[in-house]
Amino acid sequence: MIEHVSRRTALSGLAAGAGLALISEESVAQPLSRDGADVEIAVAQVSPTCVRITLTPLVDGQPVPIPDDGVLVDPHAWPVAARLRALTTPATIVCGELKVTLSRDPLTVSVHGSDGRKVQEIGIEPAGGFSFQLDQGPLFGLGQGGPQFDRRGDVDTMSSGQGGYELKTHGSREPIPWLIGSGGWGLFVHHPSGGFDLGGTQGRFQPKTPGAALDLFVVGAREPARIMADYARITGFAEMPPLWSLGYQQSHRTLGSPEEIIAEARKFRDKKLPCDAMIYLGTGFCPNGWNTDNGEFGWNPRAFPDPQKAVDDLHGLGFKVVLHAVLEGHVLAGNVSDPCTAPPLPSGRTPDGHWPHDRQVSCYWPVHKPLVDMGIDGWWPDQGDGLDAPSRLARNRMYFEGQQLYRPNKRVYALHRNTYAGMQRYAAFLWSGDVGSTWETLRTHVPVAINTGLSGIPYWGTDIGGFVPTDEYTGELFARWFQFAAFNPLFRSHGRDWRMHLPWGWSEGVRGAPETPKWNPDPATLHDPRVEPICRQYLELRYRLMPYLYSAVRETCDSGLPIMRALWLHYPDDPVAATRGDQYLYGRDLLVAPVTEKGATHRSVYLPRGVWHDFWTHQRLDGGREVSRPVGLETLPIYVRAGAVIPMGPVKQHTGELSDEPLTLWVYPGADGGGVVYEDDGDTFDYRKGAFGWIKATWSDARRELTLEQKGTVVGPRTLRVGLAGGTAGHEVSLHHAAVKVRL
Repeated sequence: MIEHVSRRTALSGLAAGAGLALISEESVAQPLSRDGADVEIAVAQVSPTCVRITLTPLVDGQPVPIPDDGVLVDPHAWPVAARLRALTTPATIVCGELKVTLSRDPLTVSVHGSDGRKVQEIGIEPAGGFSFQLDQGPLFGLGQGGPQFDRRGDVDTMSSGQGGYELKTHGSREPIPWLIGSGGWGLFVHHPSGGFDLGGTQGRFQPKTPGAALDLFVVGAREPARIMADYARITGFAEMPPLWSLGYQQSHRTLGSPEEIIAEARKFRDKKLPCDAMIYLGTGFCPNGWNTDNGEFGWNPRAFPDPQKAVDDLHGLGFKVVLHAVLEGHVLAGNVSDPCTAPPLPSGRTPDGHWPHDRQVSCYWPVHKPLVDMGIDGWWPDQGDGLDAPSRLARNRMYFEGQQLYRPNKRVYALHRNTYAGMQRYAAFLWSGDVGSTWETLRTHVPVAINTGLSGIPYWGTDIGGFVPTDEYTGELFARWFQFAAFNPLFRSHGRDWRMHLPWGWSEGVRGAPETPKWNPDPATLHDPRVEPICRQYLELRYRLMPYLYSAVRETCDSGLPIMRALWLHYPDDPVAATRGDQYLYGRDLLVAPVTEKGATHRSVYLPRGVWHDFWTHQRLDGGREVSRPVGLETLPIYVRAGAVIPMGPVKQHTGELSDEPLTLWVYPGADGGGVVYEDDGDTFDYRKGAFGWIKATWSDARRELTLEQKGTVVGPRTLRVGLAGGTAGHEVSLHHAAVKVRL
């Protein structure tokens, strides 16, 4: 028990001269306690709109340290503004635009904005949990999976993995303890782990370990972009992935002969169906995969008798090669630069068929090196549901930092099934797990994608067509899923009976080796000639929009805004937009409304305020209302915000293909606006050193004038085409450093 101290003494560590102030009265204070145990409360300013609040038990007069689980960018980045161990009357600490008020009996932390708005009120509960306020709007975040779209009403234990919640329709559960109130607040629970109860008028957090220290971050801002930026300040801004990872990726299961593997790659090129990567599953989940068994790193000679030649041949055709890797266990500790001090362990199972419980990253990562030396371009780390949260993040980090040990200036691609808060700073991709091929799954995955993005995970996607075929799996479902995935950051087709996940699979109707005993379709239903042309249409559109997508990715890395965006992010004052989880913004300017109903002939779309253009017909529509869009099977409704300048490139067969065709900038009139095109080499980390460039476009609607400027270090003379949407790109513009004005 610490001795009773005055409030002046208790607050003597308050930082001065940093825009922080304490408002209090002199009196005799009583020790702060929770459930009879003395505690210390510390307050730190993270940004003008974010504060960190820690409550730590005292042992022998010293606060119990908060565990460093790797989640925070820097646990010591934010100097403590005030530490309190005793209190009688409320004390208020001013941190930027927020005021934090601490009260005793009951122990409460209130956060108000500078305008007097109550941002959040946290009531400390005896068992170690806490309550918090819920405003009237939707609640977002909490990671991938779980009940969608608004989290209100959920009781979420935050369990991780494919057993988390309704795998077939909602996907694997990847919990991120970051909750957003659409009224203008965010709450991140860094420590301890626990569950959320959002079923009442107040929210509650119940820790798995009673009595543990609390480490909370509260954000208060009316602008959603500031809320997302604060989450990125806490857990890290995203890293740029390699450009090729944004292209189409074809995944495989049971392979045929070595000749068939290369023949399939050539078929993509012969058919002129764009594709950047070939992904190969491990043997164990299929009879004939790339390796000898799951978790092992030796090549399977039946599929790859000469693996170096196969890799070289695929590279020669313009494909990247990505390999599946399995890891099970509970703890994966440390990082790649640590010394390896553990006894030798196999990369997979032990001889008695068990997975080792604990591993060191520094001991496990080196088994990847021979494959890196061979030229393998990326990784598909599967499984790992049993890993604890720090281990899931350590695995994300391992692939990012480990690859750089061998290729220091080459960006990294890894597609994970398990993760935790902070994965974005390792450029890690996430897919939604082994979902079922149903219309409900496709429908549910639109809000899943949105909440995943709001949870700070920007690089996300799903298995096109669904992983497990059902009686609902038809060419129509595959085509609709393909359209949706063309507007996901991850554009990958994968699933059992994988030949029916090829762009031409429904033309040939060849199921291949049956992998799903419960799926016994009539062979006639496997033929649908409509599908391949639709796949071609959206493959080509994806590659033409690559400059737009890549610029949105850079914006994500700079701002914390996701690529797939809830309408709420840009229209927070529109109550209809805030509740729409069935459509989203792709970057800032494209509104995408996936068709998720079987046999649909129309799609209802909500257009927020302003003027919008139908991407396909160029029809101009006023927003602030619902519209009904006719939809043939080939049509995914897309709308473009008036004032946008959308960059489009040539159709390429892979992102590395050279083309003499210039970039085209399409102007969508009806409002002032503009856009930017971000460019770098797409492959190295040189952008960190300033090796990148921008083309900035500014549109004046009244003057019908587009102003173009080049900025950055990797700019040079070039020719662009410019045109009004719906017309022709009739203006060729020579651009260098000087600004150029074009009248349209």
